[in-house]
Amino acid sequence: MDKAQNNLIYQIKDRPPFLSTIIFAIQQLLAIMAATLVVPVIINGNVAGLIEEGKITWEMTAQMSPAAALFGAGVGTIVYLLFTKFRSPVFLGSSFAFLGSMTAAFAGAVSMSVGYLGLIIGACFAGLVYVVIAIIVKFAGVKWVNKLMPAVVIGPTVAIIGLSLAGNAVGDLQTAPAGGDSRIAILVGLVTLAVTMICSVYTKRKSMFRLIPFIIGILAGYVFATILTLIGNATETQALMIINFDPLKALAADGVGLKTFLTVPDFTFLNIKDGFKVLSENWGYLGTIAMAYVPVAFVVFAEHIADHKNISSIIGKDLLEDPGLHRTLLGDGVGSMAGALFGGCPNTTYGESIACVAITGNASVVTIFTAAICAILIAFFAPFVAFVNSIPSCVMGGVCMALYGFIAVSGLKMIQKVNLEDNKNLFVVSVILIAGIGGLAVSFGQVTITSIACALILGILTNVMLSGKKKDETK
Repeated sequence: MDKAQNNLIYQIKDRPPFLSTIIFAIQQLLAIMAATLVVPVIINGNVAGLIEEGKITWEMTAQMSPAAALFGAGVGTIVYLLFTKFRSPVFLGSSFAFLGSMTAAFAGAVSMSVGYLGLIIGACFAGLVYVVIAIIVKFAGVKWVNKLMPAVVIGPTVAIIGLSLAGNAVGDLQTAPAGGDSRIAILVGLVTLAVTMICSVYTKRKSMFRLIPFIIGILAGYVFATILTLIGNATETQALMIINFDPLKALAADGVGLKTFLTVPDFTFLNIKDGFKVLSENWGYLGTIAMAYVPVAFVVFAEHIADHKNISSIIGKDLLEDPGLHRTLLGDGVGSMAGALFGGCPNTTYGESIACVAITGNASVVTIFTAAICAILIAFFAPFVAFVNSIPSCVMGGVCMALYGFIAVSGLKMIQKVNLEDNKNLFVVSVILIAGIGGLAVSFGQVTITSIACALILGILTNVMLSGKKKDETK
């Protein structure tokens, strides 16, 4: 694994110059922010659907706050770094795996009254699953993990994590929020991607352009999209209208004042007061929340392993050994609890963050820590959140083509040394790739085993089933 460190510009313990660290941290934020902010938006949409169905009354709950989710991601990441002794360069963000669980926390006669308290309780249940597994790992070690999930299993699973997001990247690439032509949107996204690639490949190894290709790419795409949108508005050409400036306009909708620049996010814990009384009269609700969150936590545990094996291969250091899987699990689990306390969303390790480390060659934990601090501060800074919300989908689609692609490639690199001449290995990889790319998912009520989790489970079972074959058995 040590060879991978030669590709890093900044190692885990390195401390880049102060101003450079701030810029690197903002790049990490831009890589994870879109997904982190969209989770509460999706939940708000799901809750709106429950309102239409008469399962919840809007007066009983406020909308989830994207800014609070960003704050929670920052807090969760700091918790994670503390548990891992600042030895793992990973950022935590809002988890998509718990979307169904979070929606379940609002559904039903009791749930709608407990509301946000249910989100915090659910995150605690999920976090406790991690804590229990961490205790088991502490005493049993990680050899069983490596035996159960060797490179032939983890490699294609990591690749699936990236490939499963390909549709999202392409969909965003074709989307112009202001209603412009999809072909123009694609052009803007490809310009963004081209600038990102040029900065990453053609600039000097330690130059700032090499280290912040995503910031340069996003800004270039945003400027290009702005020019096209302004031309479209001036000439009344709908096809050229790419950017929707409504988030920025909303800042001054009621005049310019202190709230235009600084706002306090609507934290989850501020909305739980009435929930305690309802909960005290309906203890059975705890079972409903447990069933919604606990099974999903086991699914996310599998992705936790895959993500940490992926980042380990990138930095050339086995994080499951040092700082140890028990510490990464505790950091992820307790970080999820802390994140939900503020933002309502359980956190998880982000592949976008890992891909950012891989592409930029910056594995400095100081950068991750600074990004977490920035996330906390920026949650109060309305203009930045509004700016991020105004970045066209096609621009982020161009960037995500690289981010998601690198996740997939990282997984494929893990199986380079796997002997695919052996039918046993060939079957394992084949099952994982087809199940994952095919989107195999299984639902049990509010619990959904995602395609990634299904692929991993099938891969593990296939590997275990075929591991009994003796080497000379086919000769």
